[in-house]
Amino acid sequence: MKRREAYPRLLLADDDANVFEHPRLAMAGASGLHPVIPEPATIAPLPPYSRLFFLPGCIALGFDPKSGGVVEVESIEGKRVHAVAAFLPPGYLRLLVPAADWSARSEPFPLWAYSAVGWMSGKMVAPLIVLDKSSRWNPKNYDDRALLPAIEAFRRIMPENRLMHHLIRCATEYHCFAAKNLFLERWEAPLPVSRRCNAACLGCLSFQSPDGCVASHERIGFTPTVSEVTEIAVHHLEAAREPIVSFGQGCEGEPLTEAALLEASIQEIRSQTSAGVINLNSNGYSPTRILGLASAGLDSLRVSLASAREGIYDAYHKPIDFSLRDVAEALRVAERAGVYTMINYLVFPGVSDQPEEMHALVELARRNRVRFIHLKNLNIDPAFYLTKLGACSWAPGIGMERLVDYLRAELPDVELGYFNRWELPERAEVREDRDAFR
Repeated sequence: MKRREAYPRLLLADDDANVFEHPRLAMAGASGLHPVIPEPATIAPLPPYSRLFFLPGCIALGFDPKSGGVVEVESIEGKRVHAVAAFLPPGYLRLLVPAADWSARSEPFPLWAYSAVGWMSGKMVAPLIVLDKSSRWNPKNYDDRALLPAIEAFRRIMPENRLMHHLIRCATEYHCFAAKNLFLERWEAPLPVSRRCNAACLGCLSFQSPDGCVASHERIGFTPTVSEVTEIAVHHLEAAREPIVSFGQGCEGEPLTEAALLEASIQEIRSQTSAGVINLNSNGYSPTRILGLASAGLDSLRVSLASAREGIYDAYHKPIDFSLRDVAEALRVAERAGVYTMINYLVFPGVSDQPEEMHALVELARRNRVRFIHLKNLNIDPAFYLTKLGACSWAPGIGMERLVDYLRAELPDVELGYFNRWELPERAEVREDRDAFR
């Protein structure tokens, strides 16, 4: 019987992106910028459809199993080598970022959730948790050979709808799964509406300042009409399997800046169909606008947070004329108005698992009766993020797996997961007059 290796091996890449294991050094991960040894119980095979990256200019850090010391690896047999990272598919929570010296890279890396990765027993492995299994978001279900004919059929249904044409680009050029769902008539589909935002999040996918990371794609370039939004939404809610339509996608700004459009669209959608779920992904900056949407028929609200602490929240989200307190109030107002409330928690090893952060998140969720916490791996260059937060000198976190255990223990009535739910508990009647919190 082949003996199981004690530790995963360190992975390296050469200048041509060929990946190989170090002959002696063990894999390290990092909590923040602190190298740590992954706990053996957290090591699992790299899931199907993961992506592998090499990190140009980043010196890999490994552990010497004999001395227990951290070793920098700049070259192998005289050839320069670089650190390696993985990107996990949806539903998997990374526990550590790559252990590397990031200082020599020329600019921030693109917006991916970089995970530690190693080599063990003939396969790539990573420290991870399987957080949420759903076949609806499995990459194997997004074959473009089925998508392209579906798009052509959709063009014939609403040929003049500008929003539909925008989402064709999202589906085919950016490979957005939600946009593909629209044309495949299933699950969650997007309704982007906003060209502008009142925050400047460090990890924004659709808009970046010149000194930030490269944006992943362009933001929607027009404001759709109520009829364009309604046409797509009603078709999807009536025709799709397990249907959700969601405002607030990666290809737009903050949808609440178009609250009048949203309210009119939701009212018109619900005048034509009661099917499915109408969801809003938002920064939650305006409790009053949220209450108006709840009265119009909004079913669920998912508010994005990188932190439940005001200083860290402000450093990441850079809010303009609103605060974390407004966001918390929006969650409270929405819950009292019968909306299913969720936090889209953007997690990062070494930040989210700081004890002060964990306590703050529990208090925010408990105080505002949040129903669901999504634990989403934050897509951002690790060193860029930690520098902007002023967190480079922080002590290591206590472990992302311990964060999950803590949330489950402290919030037993709150669901933890990764994906929106298409079946919600029966929506309560709106219990508050829409002017009550103005």
